[in-house]
Amino acid sequence: MTLTYSIIAPIYNEFDNLPELYTRVSAVMNSTDEPWEFLLVDDGSSDGSTARIRELAAQDEKIRPVIFARNFGHQIAVTAGLDYARGAAVIIIDADLQDPPEVILDLAEKWREGYEVVYAVRAEREGESWFKLFTASLFYRLIYRITDVKIPLDTGDFRLIDRKVVDVMNSMRERHRFLRGMSAWIGFKQIGVEYKRAARHAGVTKYPFSKMLKLALNAITGFSYFPLQVATYFGFFAAGLAIVAIPIVASMRLAGSHFFEGQTTTLISVLFLGGVQLISLGILGEYIGRIYDEVKGRPLYVVREAPQKDQ
Repeated sequence: MTLTYSIIAPIYNEFDNLPELYTRVSAVMNSTDEPWEFLLVDDGSSDGSTARIRELAAQDEKIRPVIFARNFGHQIAVTAGLDYARGAAVIIIDADLQDPPEVILDLAEKWREGYEVVYAVRAEREGESWFKLFTASLFYRLIYRITDVKIPLDTGDFRLIDRKVVDVMNSMRERHRFLRGMSAWIGFKQIGVEYKRAARHAGVTKYPFSKMLKLALNAITGFSYFPLQVATYFGFFAAGLAIVAIPIVASMRLAGSHFFEGQTTTLISVLFLGGVQLISLGILGEYIGRIYDEVKGRPLYVVREAPQKDQ
């Protein structure tokens, strides 16, 4: 049987959310009268989510569990879902129910109109602190301005992507993944659908500031040379400052000024230049480290158990 829809939900310690997620997704997808499957990708959960996923799979053959051998991260879990998805259209949704499953029908409507990537745009966000809202807004606008690909503002991974887009994304096996950037880079016909993002149904966020920062680094290094250009700008600035300072200091010394005597000026200059060099080395290190990860050629993930990809 040819499947129309595949829904992917990465799961990491979402024990309390799984029953409600299953109930709401099932209600929405059954209303379409189209064949569908639900891929629950367990990303090394330790709260009993794995057992609950197996229970749901035993109750409903539409549930296809993919169980990781350990935690590999959210983006890799979604990637595994894309690898195992069989539908003509694939929907990515988080398990915390902040992205309402009912919005899937709006995404599917645009897909039926001929769009190949339909991304959900967060018009409102409930239950989040001002700091979370500020850093999220800063993140999206920073990425939009400095990356080579114009990634839509205020969008997450909640989206519907056509099979032809999924096939291209599955051919891109880079380790440090930023999926919403990858889907924008691929192209095809894309459109956004606005929705109101709800508060988390249960549990705590799995994307604290540290993980958001890591995701931002992956986005910047994966789609922009801007940090390397910043290092170059620092170098030109320091060199220009020295060129301007040399005649000024020489003139003041010849005029008998004692302003630049002593070790303080030398120490400040050395510290400034040392800081510029260390920042530049750190930026280079981020890119070189990612090259190192790529050339090792390890698999993106290891599964403990999973269904056959073609069944």
